[in-house]
Amino acid sequence: MVKLPPILDIGGILISSDLLTEEFCCDLAVCKGACCIEGDAGAPVTLEEIGEIENCVDVVWDDLSAQAQSVIDRQGVAYTDQEGDLVTSIVGGKDCVFTCYDDLTLAEGETVSHCCLCALEKAYRNGRTHWCKPISCALYPIRAKQFSDGTVALNYNRWKICESAVKKGRELHLPLYRFLEQPLKRRFGEAWYQELCEVAAQLTMNL
Repeated sequence: MVKLPPILDIGGILISSDLLTEEFCCDLAVCKGACCIEGDAGAPVTLEEIGEIENCVDVVWDDLSAQAQSVIDRQGVAYTDQEGDLVTSIVGGKDCVFTCYDDLTLAEGETVSHCCLCALEKAYRNGRTHWCKPISCALYPIRAKQFSDGTVALNYNRWKICESAVKKGRELHLPLYRFLEQPLKRRFGEAWYQELCEVAAQLTMNL
């Protein structure tokens, strides 16, 4: 049996090989969007994304909690965390300020009551804005890291609250890179994603 190298270079992007082998599919019926309200820092953002978020604030303002509105008034939509990265502002040391709650009907027809949603994405899907949400949120559980020389590396961030997503992904036999097809295309382009799929097919055929 062939063993994959831990790190692969796909079109100049370094990826952890478990992006190809691990299976994953968000199960909102179980987790109810817990990744937006757990952790100790906000979602990584770029300066360009901060500008997009600021353009959306007035549209989503009434969807935000009073505490979130207070935080945004005080420090803005983002801050620099302990590692020196720009991240979205948070409430109470963990909740993203753009968290909101609503009932959500899944593609299967099941309704999830009081699900944690992203106010930015909700507004986008309702046609109220032109921009969805930070790419770091769309890519999760893949985390992207850019080094000082410009190299970008992608890693699979394992988190206990995503155990239901791992279980569902295995039931569906859905590889992580396939689950995140659209965000990966959004970030790296169609051609790069096609190259990723071709490499994955070649390397995983004998696993």
